[in-house]
Amino acid sequence: MPKKPVIKPATDKSESYNEVKYYNGEQYTGMKIGRSHKWRYDAGEWKERKVTPDKWEFTYSVTKRRAGHAPEGSGVPVGTGYHWFILSHQFVHKLNANDYSTSMMGLKLKLAHKRANKTGWNTSNETQRKHLVKILQNLIANLENEPENMDILSLDFEYRGETFTGEAIPILTSCKDGICGELDIFLNGEHHGILQQTPKGWHISGAKRQGLVNAIGEAVLQEYEK
Repeated sequence: MPKKPVIKPATDKSESYNEVKYYNGEQYTGMKIGRSHKWRYDAGEWKERKVTPDKWEFTYSVTKRRAGHAPEGSGVPVGTGYHWFILSHQFVHKLNANDYSTSMMGLKLKLAHKRANKTGWNTSNETQRKHLVKILQNLIANLENEPENMDILSLDFEYRGETFTGEAIPILTSCKDGICGELDIFLNGEHHGILQQTPKGWHISGAKRQGLVNAIGEAVLQEYEK
């Protein structure tokens, strides 16, 4: 009599979080590439000082709180630290004498981490500086080479009676065989964020109108089909 197959229990979220994964040949653990977090920030304190006519320096301190709850047993231990470098667009519109609406979109890149049972970072300050220099050099190279090596897509479409015109600038690291899965979107003089093509459809972080995001994606596809 044949043996019954052994049915393994489904891997829970904590096991999935901590298992070893690979991305472009690099080993990592933690959240799987492509998944997302949602956080809520307390009323923080942003201080800024004007340095030149177009340059300000700032500090920002706040506690951020997960919008949901982490799966039990997942994540790093309490006391773990991270050193991130943030590249971001900040858009500000004055509402009245004292209030401004503010939105930010961009990237954050890890320079170092500190384990909960350690007193120091995993890399020296010098190594962190070298890593940051490399990040900025790659960014500059991408910005300088994008118009030369990859066509900027011109967008012109209508959505719910409103006309949108602008550009979709390919993110070179997302391009393969002339098609790019990520594009920086500028429409009607405003930056709308980075459009991503995911297994679940088109996505722009922080976008409030998914219908518009889908329309942008369709306009991009039409440009690629020309």
